[in-house]
Amino acid sequence: MDIKPLKQALKQGLQNDRFILGIDGLSRSGKTTLVNRLKQWLQAEGHPAIIFHLDDYIEDRNKRYNTGNEEWYEYYSLQWDAEHLKQELFSKVHTGKELTLRFYVEQNDSHFLKNTTIPRKCLIIIEGVFLQRPEWRNYLDYIVYLDCPRETRFKREKEATRQKVDKFENRYWKAEDHYLETVRPLEGADLVVSQPVQPV
Repeated sequence: MDIKPLKQALKQGLQNDRFILGIDGLSRSGKTTLVNRLKQWLQAEGHPAIIFHLDDYIEDRNKRYNTGNEEWYEYYSLQWDAEHLKQELFSKVHTGKELTLRFYVEQNDSHFLKNTTIPRKCLIIIEGVFLQRPEWRNYLDYIVYLDCPRETRFKREKEATRQKVDKFENRYWKAEDHYLETVRPLEGADLVVSQPVQPV
């Protein structure tokens, strides 16, 4: 998929002091691959960019597993503290000079505070699943949605992970269906990429 429209939007957006790009898509849709290729292109063009991966800001396990709620709800509504991220990331990223966020460490299921200094003029990329949820959508200047079939995304999982089909059916896929049906991310995105991302 040629993403010339995205490059054109970025070139126009970079004329401003800050431009907030959102990379949305379900799990294993290619978001990180696109971000890495954009980063290479931006570096070659001499544009500073700061990247935030939403998976770095998930909650402790006890807040998102065995809570008494349905598994899909835990993943969609409890995996992230959407209101906290709205206040500390999304609402501050346009004008803030420094952001302090709770960074999750999977190895010991803990957090530490991480400061990020943001230059006055730069591109900010926020990448993550369910990015167009109502709490966050309006803070993004331009959104790319990676539309990748579930079968393809499932094949990208590690073999051991694919053995846990019940978890996908009860947790991940139901949450994805909820997002697709209620938020309609393909309609809300500025650009939908439906084929494998090519080098930018």
